[in-house]
Amino acid sequence: MQVAGIHHVSAITANADKNHDFFTRILGMRLVKKSVNQDNPSSYHLFYADAVGTPGTDMTYFDIPMAGRTYPGVTSISNTGFRVPSSEALDYWLERFGEYGVPHGKKTQRFGRETVEFQDFEGSRLMLVVDNGEGIPFGVPWTQQSVPEEFAIRGLGPVRLTVRKSERTAKVLTDILGFTKIGAYTPEVEGQPEIIVFSTGDGGPGGEIHLEERSDLPPERPGRGSVHHVAFRVKTYEEYHKWNDYLRANGFQTSGEVDRYYFKAIYFREPNGILFELSTDEPGFATDEKAEELGRALALPPFLEPRRKEIEGSLRPLEINR
Repeated sequence: MQVAGIHHVSAITANADKNHDFFTRILGMRLVKKSVNQDNPSSYHLFYADAVGTPGTDMTYFDIPMAGRTYPGVTSISNTGFRVPSSEALDYWLERFGEYGVPHGKKTQRFGRETVEFQDFEGSRLMLVVDNGEGIPFGVPWTQQSVPEEFAIRGLGPVRLTVRKSERTAKVLTDILGFTKIGAYTPEVEGQPEIIVFSTGDGGPGGEIHLEERSDLPPERPGRGSVHHVAFRVKTYEEYHKWNDYLRANGFQTSGEVDRYYFKAIYFREPNGILFELSTDEPGFATDEKAEELGRALALPPFLEPRRKEIEGSLRPLEINR
């Protein structure tokens, strides 16, 4: 049993309009699905990805207007990477971040790759990473925004987990999910252990988890800008149906098989408390919308469609709906 890479990362926003502006106008990503939290349909769930919603390119946000600030700590998904194709692309983004007042760092080598860390307006901890095209393939650049195609974001890159006891999470990554430890690099905080790098699938940044152990931090108190869960790719339905029994046989409590309509999912927590999801590549976001119309209308899965009028009446008005 082996997952095939990062499928998506889901986080929290307290301002869906500003969140949409940041990810579409500033980062140049495409809103491929405007839907609702299927477990609480009175709030939005927004999906940003490449031009066609390729699995592995998708950053999603749950809209929780009353979300408080995030207090960073352990038991967290502490950084989400986005792949760009060259060092020149990083130069472009450094200039663009300066133009739009986006908080960011300098070019930094991490695990032999050039990176730039940055934050959105709510403090989401994000990173650009140069991917020379090795490993998991790029997505399809979205060219309907102002970002030139040669510099556009091509998909999700490494995801960093920050935990108290790294060996427990490492064992789940390798023994359960099929990752392989491929190296380590210098920690960002003096006195802490090296950050360990794990890879799965075809490898490269789109198949990596970077595991950081921190003894100096309290547990994270999540809020706006924090990450709710990371999802890993399951390429076939045949594999998907095996995963739930496999996880339970290895002692994990799971959600069971959950049909999210655009993909099928299974949720479970690893021993340090981080929420993991396994998600199928199919059927994808074009299931209920034409490819050229993705993200324009409120999309509801079939089991919520009979409640459309009620749901639309409960959602707060957004500028992106106009």
